[in-house]
Amino acid sequence: MSNLISLKDFIHRQISGDWGKNLADEIYNHEVYCIRGADINAVNEGNYNDLPIRYIEAKAKTKFLEEGNIIIEVSGGSPTQSTGRVCYVRGKSINIICSNFCRAYEIKKEHSPKFFYYLVRNIYNSNIFFNFESKTTGIKNLLIESAFENIKVPQIDFNDQKSIAKVLSDLDAKIELNNRINRELEAMAKTLYDYWFVQFDFPDANGRPYKSSGGKMVYNAELKREIPVGWEVKTLLNIATYTNGLACQNYRPTDENYLPVIKIREMRDGITESTEKVKADIPDKLIVNDGDVLFSWSASLEVMIWSGGKGGLNQHIFKVTSKKYPRSFYYYQLIWYLQHFKMIAELRKTTMGHITQDHLKQSRIVIPPIEIVKALDEKLYPIQEKQILLHKQNQQLSELRDWLLPMLMNGQVTVRQAHGNAVKEAEESLSMAAEPSVEYKKG
Repeated sequence: MSNLISLKDFIHRQISGDWGKNLADEIYNHEVYCIRGADINAVNEGNYNDLPIRYIEAKAKTKFLEEGNIIIEVSGGSPTQSTGRVCYVRGKSINIICSNFCRAYEIKKEHSPKFFYYLVRNIYNSNIFFNFESKTTGIKNLLIESAFENIKVPQIDFNDQKSIAKVLSDLDAKIELNNRINRELEAMAKTLYDYWFVQFDFPDANGRPYKSSGGKMVYNAELKREIPVGWEVKTLLNIATYTNGLACQNYRPTDENYLPVIKIREMRDGITESTEKVKADIPDKLIVNDGDVLFSWSASLEVMIWSGGKGGLNQHIFKVTSKKYPRSFYYYQLIWYLQHFKMIAELRKTTMGHITQDHLKQSRIVIPPIEIVKALDEKLYPIQEKQILLHKQNQQLSELRDWLLPMLMNGQVTVRQAHGNAVKEAEESLSMAAEPSVEYKKG
């Protein structure tokens, strides 16, 4: 049996976090990008675009992070999610620190930083960090020194650490590729929607852009702008039905016949081991399937097309459906209108706590004739189906990655076997990603 070592044996030094200030002044004048717990998933996907900009003191430059540093969230979590989310800092060209709700670590040279990252990620996914938490004033804190000292793992040779990390990072590279393709597909779809239904340059009878080619427009007093002749102005409630979820804690399963509960966390992170469960015999209208549009209307305003498998809809989330209009239409109309809700909140200098039926009734959107809606859907539907396909492929790759680490560490799977599985899954991922489009099928 392998010798055991503690997590602290991997650590060369700790790098504390800093939040600095929002605006620069004479002292806080060094611009940095700050990684918070909320940014960890995006950073793990290689996305550094949305990090908040902060300003720190010159002496705090010692907190700048380098490639190979590991960031661990030490404050936050929820009743169903522990603290301890982790990310790996990659090569970069910007000054990065972590927030003071996180800690960063430089790993000893005799250990692989990427292996340590996957190790801590596996520990987090296994809910072990729940055993090392304290709670003060409503915020959970990870007792990270205690966790590092008491959590023991098999001692693995440096070269084996690198080999294991290589297999897992190859899978992550394919996941990142799929994410990049999906972002490009989303940008393409939004551009098409904007071109047709915001700029009004949908193809006219001669295939030319309608407004730019002199298509007839009429002034609408409600919107205070011109819209194409024959188009209507209605509300978000006129194009779709918004079904709110249930209080799932009142429908706990009593046997193995259950569904995972889809909350805002699951909308962001997918189904995990800590996802709550609900009875499977809830009404059909409250069951979520792949391809359904979800709209979180409380606290966090988000819209997405679900691809995480069958589940039960939690309260504070609408499932958005329509018998008349295709999914692409009400999805992008809702995405577009959320900007208005957020703008109202910003102008009022408050956060909009939640969207009510009154907000939906007060909304005003331009509705084209149904034949134009269907014409654009023929272009958008295959894009959305491709995105769902890639999301599901990523779930399979993630499950394989998270299953492999403990198997590799215990010797139940060899690196060669794991590499073969990784290559097979990656090739399937690349094969799907290379397809230029998905054939459109109605119904």
